[in-house]
Amino acid sequence: MTILLPLMVLFVLVDILMHRVHLVRQLYLQLFGFLLRPHELETRRLLLNGASYVFISACLCIWLFPKIIAVTAFAILILADIASALVGKAWGHHRFLDKTAEGSAAFLVVACLTVLALGLWLGAPWSYFVAGLAGAVTGTLAEAASIRLRMDDNLSIPLSIGAIMWLVGWVAERWWQCPFLQLLS
Repeated sequence: MTILLPLMVLFVLVDILMHRVHLVRQLYLQLFGFLLRPHELETRRLLLNGASYVFISACLCIWLFPKIIAVTAFAILILADIASALVGKAWGHHRFLDKTAEGSAAFLVVACLTVLALGLWLGAPWSYFVAGLAGAVTGTLAEAASIRLRMDDNLSIPLSIGAIMWLVGWVAERWWQCPFLQLLS
């Protein structure tokens, strides 16, 4: 958090200044304008860009969740969200909530593969894989419904994954006697 929190503050501050100070907006758009989506360029209301939300959700996940959950949620966000966007744009023809079914399927597959890879690498117990599968499904739904949730998916995906994995982790510890929350601690 020593580095992450100041970075988050910097990104959010620059984002706010980009909407409020004309000179900052001009410089910002010259440097980063090609990376922004249309809604991030809107000036009528303050909308943070995706990078700011990534830093905000990273800080929240590290603060709220055990390390294994924060790492899993962020690995899924980075890998599965990219897969979803690429597949959805290239082959997406069927609607699923606010996105394409093809993109959502790609998200789910990559999220499950991410959980599998992390779990095998860490020698995680079976309860981690159950929690990870629940997180993958929840993250897929959060990504697909992000427009109707009125929440940037860079925030909704890791927080929803983290919440469901923590719930399953609690059940795994209390009822199944198969804890995984201490991994990476």
